[in-house]
Amino acid sequence: MEASYESESESEAGPGTQPPGTGTVSAAVREHLRKLCLREFPCGAGSWVLELYGNEMSSMECLCARPPAGLQHLGLGHNKLLGPLESLYVTANHWPNLVSLDLGFNDLTDLQSMVASLRTLRHLRLLVLQGNPLALVPYYRGLAIDSLAQLCVLDDITVSPNEKHLFRGLSLNGDLLAQEAQFVVTIGNIRGVLDTSVLDPEPGPEGPFITYNYYVTYDFVKDEEGETNESADVLAEIVKPSPSSELLVEESPEEVVGDVIKDIVEEVTEEVEGSLESEVEESGESELSVISGPSTILQTPRASAEELAKLRLRIDPRLCPSPGTVLFSTTHKPWAEVIPCSYEMQHSLRDLVPLKAFLLAGTTVTIVEEKILSWPVVLPAVDSPLSAKKGKGEKDKKGKEKDRTGKGEKEPAKEWKVPKKKKELPKELRQDPPILQVLGRGLVILEPLLAGEPLVSTVCNFGVVRTLTSDRLTLARDSKKIKKVAKKEKPKAVIPIYEGDYHPEPLTVEVQIQLNQCRSAEEALRMFAV
Repeated sequence: MEASYESESESEAGPGTQPPGTGTVSAAVREHLRKLCLREFPCGAGSWVLELYGNEMSSMECLCARPPAGLQHLGLGHNKLLGPLESLYVTANHWPNLVSLDLGFNDLTDLQSMVASLRTLRHLRLLVLQGNPLALVPYYRGLAIDSLAQLCVLDDITVSPNEKHLFRGLSLNGDLLAQEAQFVVTIGNIRGVLDTSVLDPEPGPEGPFITYNYYVTYDFVKDEEGETNESADVLAEIVKPSPSSELLVEESPEEVVGDVIKDIVEEVTEEVEGSLESEVEESGESELSVISGPSTILQTPRASAEELAKLRLRIDPRLCPSPGTVLFSTTHKPWAEVIPCSYEMQHSLRDLVPLKAFLLAGTTVTIVEEKILSWPVVLPAVDSPLSAKKGKGEKDKKGKEKDRTGKGEKEPAKEWKVPKKKKELPKELRQDPPILQVLGRGLVILEPLLAGEPLVSTVCNFGVVRTLTSDRLTLARDSKKIKKVAKKEKPKAVIPIYEGDYHPEPLTVEVQIQLNQCRSAEEALRMFAV
């Protein structure tokens, strides 16, 4: 364990004027101590500074056995302090003269207990708590400011009179506030997507008819304590496992593979067993299932049910959520030059320690192309009883007309009827499981949210995926559509693409993650009072 001490008797200039990098007080803390005029506080001669940064300390209990007399600054940042009992070790009973306290970037979670203990430190002017899970609570800064009236600087930001006014009275109801963090994830436009449909041949009457959709996924920490985010009111869906859909689930990949294999084998076995005898002699293979990517099409000979049981799906690990996270997805949208996701999702989490670990790791954003092949279903011809009755009636009618002719009666004039058009039955289509391809995947760094920033906004750039050939085919298709536009409408001009001037737009997606923060005591009580 590394510790550094400094006494005023050892340095006439004091800790506030010591040059940076000498190993005692960090530059930011030293500057704030200088501004606060440390010597004016009645802490007596022989003031001490104690710093134990980055020593993997899990508790302050050992320091409280014999705390240094007259200590003014205590630095315990970047350790592993964890648990509600830690607030018992930051009271005036142990540190009566403490002016500056740095507990930043630990694993402290109980905000109410912490500020209650810190309230006993009458000389405390400078406090650092950012980087702890408790600092992610929306009303964290307001509660700390209102509870510690003598505080001058919180997390390297000077406490303003306006802040004190806005959060006045919040500490009186601090025990009634729910301890949870709230994030809002917004996903905007996708740009630079390759229009794959222009590369496919025109479908024949027997298909396949191909459709493409595009969407974005991201993972977010799974809340073990709070309620699930799944609700009919949210603006997005949590993707769940499905035997005929993509693997975007919150279970481990191993569990999902077993479930998916079992479901698919059962379905396919039922279809194959009926026609197994006639198809054993046939050569050829069939698509059974696709989980992800163009290389994951399964080619399986229809030989026996035992062969089907040996299937092993090839799953793209990029479509699996990280351990301890849930995968979320935007709405599936068709191709366009600019695909608007228009996605917004609020995440409320009460388990704050795993949340901190997630923010340090970041979230993975993925753009996925979904390809679905549809085939026409041929319905068997069924004899209708109505048609049989109709035929019998017409036969009786012809017999009566024959009798009339034999008796010399005149045949009544036939009524002229307009021939009716045959109604075409809507073609029913069966769909194959979707084929998924990852177009782009990247990490969004979220550590600034832990360090006090309220917003992370970025444009994920995955490079150029479009080609000159595909863009020319898209241009030709759009030109045909323009020719079909009515003469009254003014058609848009289509600019030809030349190789020398070809600068395709890279594949990008707009991502924004905001940490909710309360701006007043009224807002905090309205949103978090329980």
